[in-house]
Amino acid sequence: MYLSKRGHDVCIVDNMAKRRWEAAVNATPLFTVPTIQDRIRTYKEKVKCDISFRYCDIAENPKLLNEIFDQFLPDAVIHYAEQPSAPYSHISAGAAIETQRNNILGTLALMYSVLHSNPSCHIIKLGTMGEYGTPDIDIEEGYLDITHNGRTARCLYPKKAGSIYHLSKCHDSHNLEFGCRAFNLRVTDLNQGVVYGIDTDETWLDTGLGTSFHYDAIFGTVLNRFLAQAAVGEALTVYGSGTQTRGFLNIRDTLACVEIALLNPAQEGEFRVFNQFTETWSILGLAQLVQSVTTCKIQNIPNPRVEDEDHYYNAKNSALTDLGLDPHLLTVQTIKDMYRSIWKHRKNIHVDRLMPTVKWRG
Repeated sequence: MYLSKRGHDVCIVDNMAKRRWEAAVNATPLFTVPTIQDRIRTYKEKVKCDISFRYCDIAENPKLLNEIFDQFLPDAVIHYAEQPSAPYSHISAGAAIETQRNNILGTLALMYSVLHSNPSCHIIKLGTMGEYGTPDIDIEEGYLDITHNGRTARCLYPKKAGSIYHLSKCHDSHNLEFGCRAFNLRVTDLNQGVVYGIDTDETWLDTGLGTSFHYDAIFGTVLNRFLAQAAVGEALTVYGSGTQTRGFLNIRDTLACVEIALLNPAQEGEFRVFNQFTETWSILGLAQLVQSVTTCKIQNIPNPRVEDEDHYYNAKNSALTDLGLDPHLLTVQTIKDMYRSIWKHRKNIHVDRLMPTVKWRG
């Protein structure tokens, strides 16, 4: 909707897999999300702009994906079609395999459809800051200049993924970087931090256009989960010490970053990496911010993940601001606005889905 309102012709390609994954773990969004067909119809009525839709499993049906590319002839493709949850990828061997099958094979199919239809089409891929892990050195934007035995080289930044899901994203990045070197593709890898926020100018148009807001311990992000816990009077459950530090950004900035990448495409043969976050927070710091608004309690619980809790974290993120990103930072008012929306729907919150049920070590 954001891009369509700005004059871009948009075609959505999806197989609705995330709804199946959600159903498999009994995770329901806080707000009801209508079908994609209903959402497109509502959007068209409100804005008088059209968005087309094609159903396709890109990992399973690359032939159909080629046909879609031939018919729509995109100048750019924004690749969001991936299983997005680290906890989901650790539920079982089947979930781990499904995560990597969907993400890696889907990305490869997309890469070859671009080669088939229009090799100059700009691929904008949703990466993740989790690809880097938490190294004891500064995190650069995708690349690292190294000196070894008197010689220097510019290399992709070493990856140290913290989950099966994050590993799939690393493999995607390497495959696309190879595609740039071997096939002269143009790719922007947006290594995204944790997204927060509920509303955008587009979702305000109609209640049926709202975001898919997840608060559960599998698909919900940490701030969503904290606010949902506060709304039902539960303590905010902080994994381990809570000193884990991550990059965060507002959902409005996510949209702006995509458009910036779209309007400033990578060059042919260039694999470009932007670290897409606007500020860093510790998990405990987020809990304390929510506590300042809601007066709820904070409870530290055993960490279900295998991760460094006390670590150095200094990630660079200047590329997008240099291209014009004007970030929305996380404030007390942001928390109040989100909490107000969640409070109105607190009866929809299933308390039993707030606590972690998936452990990395089983």
